[in-house]
Amino acid sequence: MRMRTRRRVCYLEPCVVSTTMCSSDYGVPKRKKKDMHQNLNTKESINVINKRQKNCEMKSTTKGCDFFEYLPDDLVISIFTKLSSTATSPSDFVSVLITCKRLKSLALHSLVLSKASSRTFSVKAKNWCESAHRFLKQCSDAGNVDACYTLGMIRFYCLKNRGSGASLMAKAAMNSHAPALYSLAVIQFNGSGGTKNDKDLRAGVALCARAAFLGHVDALRELGHCLQDGYGVRRNIVEGRRFLVQANARELAAVLSTAETAETAAVRKWYLSFNPRLGHLGCPLLSDFGCNVPAPEAHVASRFMTEWFSGRVMSSGLGLRLCSHADCGRPETRNHEFRRCSVCGAVNYCSRACQALDWKFRHKSECTAVERWLDEEGEEVGGDVNGDGDVIVVDS
Repeated sequence: MRMRTRRRVCYLEPCVVSTTMCSSDYGVPKRKKKDMHQNLNTKESINVINKRQKNCEMKSTTKGCDFFEYLPDDLVISIFTKLSSTATSPSDFVSVLITCKRLKSLALHSLVLSKASSRTFSVKAKNWCESAHRFLKQCSDAGNVDACYTLGMIRFYCLKNRGSGASLMAKAAMNSHAPALYSLAVIQFNGSGGTKNDKDLRAGVALCARAAFLGHVDALRELGHCLQDGYGVRRNIVEGRRFLVQANARELAAVLSTAETAETAAVRKWYLSFNPRLGHLGCPLLSDFGCNVPAPEAHVASRFMTEWFSGRVMSSGLGLRLCSHADCGRPETRNHEFRRCSVCGAVNYCSRACQALDWKFRHKSECTAVERWLDEEGEEVGGDVNGDGDVIVVDS
């Protein structure tokens, strides 16, 4: 506001208490940005322009930024290793492979594949393809022992590539993989992939003993029967009985240890109700066929072979048969390779372990001659005959 003096001279109103107007710059016009750049040096003006450009670039890239690109490879590999080792299905791991190229390359790192669980590559037989074969081969090449065993079983029995399958199982066996050792023992006992003369009972017993040392239940039971019958080893009934008792004890302990505390009583109650003649037969740990406990979960390779050969072997017209144990999946590689039940002759088994499991869960109620013996003598008697001519009788 302008004030006039008596001499008609105009001047500005003096500054009063107002804080907004009271400043040293009041009444002085602000400089424009162009004037500021004129007063700056050339280097300073260039720095200001560069800072503005960087800020613009940061704002534009932040909107579409992929923060996974800033994670170090070691950290991502560590995360994927944990994922592959705890995956419950192949989709848990495959979903990572289809994300982007970088995550796919890191997920296929040898360290990640070497720690992958069997559920990671548990492909179904109907979904078997070249890419599934390639992925399983990558896992085995990375040093995954379970993948070596699974691919070896698939190649040996399903793809009929005996040499490659046996070498993969041997690779897993050299790394103390108990199922691989036992599978090689079954191959030696039956002479699978060759003739009857290719059987090597001593080699089968040696492989079975190694798997039994690692705690494999089926190998313990097989070794016990070999010692009892003198099959491939010097006969020792006492030692064979000890191995059978140990196999039964491990089988029962595995079921009780996996059951939760609240369910342990229910499992024991089911076990006693499932075997109503327990008091008459004595302790089931002394049985050749083991305790009446829930069947263990079948291995990925066994499930694959069961699906693969469902309806294929019988339709091939070669007369080859599958092992009658539902969770085994092994087929005959020549006629009359497997042993059959000596009572009814309707079932066939690749090993004593499969015979014991199938007897407990299915065949005991289906074998008509055994039912007649139970009524007359009050004893459970089972037996098997090897299709190649060896007769073995087992008393439960």
